This record gives sequence, structure tokens and C-alpha cells, in this order.
Amino acid sequence: MNKNIMKKILINAKAIAVAAVLFGASTATNAQQVLLDNHYNRETKKTKDGKEINYHYLWDDKEDTGFSIFGDAFKRNGAKTLSVLAEAPTKANLKNADIYIIVDPDNTVDSPKPNYMDEKEAKEIAKWVRGGGVLLLMGNDEANADLKHFNILAKKFGLTFNSDLILHVKDDDHFDDGGLYTEGSSLFNKAKYIYIKNAASIATERTAMSLLKDKAGKTAIASAKYGKGMVLAVGDPWLYNEYTNGRLPKRFENDKAADDVARWLIENSRIKKRN
Repeated sequence: MNKNIMKKILINAKAIAVAAVLFGASTATNAQQVLLDNHYNRETKKTKDGKEINYHYLWDDKEDTGFSIFGDAFKRNGAKTLSVLAEAPTKANLKNADIYIIVDPDNTVDSPKPNYMDEKEAKEIAKWVRGGGVLLLMGNDEANADLKHFNILAKKFGLTFNSDLILHVKDDDHFDDGGLYTEGSSLFNKAKYIYIKNAASIATERTAMSLLKDKAGKTAIASAKYGKGMVLAVGDPWLYNEYTNGRLPKRFENDKAADDVARWLIENSRIKKRN
């Protein structure tokens, strides 16, 4: 090949690589690794043939209970891998994760022997966030999640999942009781009106701040800066397939919200990787 042509190719390749970093495009070294908890939430069910399997808020679960649509949103926004952590978090198994998601920790209704959050594990996660990790905490109302132990972790970032019930929706005739307009929230870019049903409100202190409140002024979504990392907290696991698959009334844009949340988490992780 002509040396001048080769030189031009190399220059163009370098320019593309620089542009990718500047404008947030995914590259092999810049793509985020997203880790999903399957330890604190470890619900199981039996298949028709009697086999017991894990389900609920998992990447490969394509039923209403799964996170397959949320996982697709991460991929569209440049995430490299979607992994699952079935063990308690440690320095070693969090090492390669850029984004870590813990959703709806089990209570005794969900599991006869829940894996509760404890101080040791909470400290490990907090160290990981302080070093630049991006953490998503998705709670639930107290009847359906273990908030007591979950708050051992959340409080390290100035966040507390409260023992209340906001955005209560009695039935399908009252969908808009769970409706939230997103105008003014830095979290949302595409979604303008979203649906969150029967959530726990979130109290904030120190560096934590509210990102979205209900009509009564209670926080449904909050964030917190912690060291080099960031934490996003939501009072419900609202982005699972049942509420992102397009079967809600068309005025609700949870499918777009899944994309917004994935983008926000990835962008905050990219800031860490560039620094």
C-alpha cells in the first residue's frame, strides 16, 4: 500500500478514536460493564417440569418480571457487558464493574432465607462507589422489600428509603395516580411523563439531592455524589418489562425512561473513566 495512503488512514483512525472519547461513543476501552445483583434479590419459581429457576429483575428474563428491555437500553447506549452477581459483593467481584444495580432486596415474603445487607458488605460497596463506581439502588414499598437492611447501605450516601407508600395506584382506572411529569429533572432527556406505582419515598441529606418528587412533594428519585462515584436511588423497581413493554397507556413513557436512566448511569461512569 502507498505510504501516503497508509499515513492518511492512520491519521483518520486516530481522529475517530479521539472523537469517540470526546463525544461519548463506545469503544472497547470506554464501554461500561454493568453488574446486576442476584444475591440480595434472589427470587425463584418452579417451571412446568418442576425445575426451580431464578427470576425477577434479571437480564435474560423476557417475561413481564424481567429486565431484558432495561438491558437493551444499556446496550443501545454503549454498555459492553451485562453481568449478574449471585454472591455478596466484595472488592474482587466488584473490581471490573462500572455500574452496579441492586433492586428490590428480598424480605421473608420473597424468600424463606433472605440475604440481608450488612455493615461489612455495605462498606465494600461504599468503597467501590468512592473509587468511581456508579450505583443504582431500586427499592420498593416496605411490604414488598427489605428496606431496614437496605438502608444500612443507602444511608452511607445520605439516602433513606422510607416506610411509607407514595404514588399509590388502586386499580387500572387510576393509572395517573402513579404519573410523574419529569420536566426540570436532570435525569430525563426523552421521557416527559412516567409511571411509578406504589413506591417508597426517599429522604435525602448531606450530598444527596432529590431529582423527582410526587405531587405531595415527596422524593421518588434521588441522587448522591460520593467520592469519585455517583448513586441513583428510586423508590420502586419500575423499569422492569411489565412497565416498559409499551402496554401501559400511551401517555406514559417508561420505555424512554429506561433509555434515559441507562444513559445517565453510563455518562456518569464515563466521567469517572476520563478522570
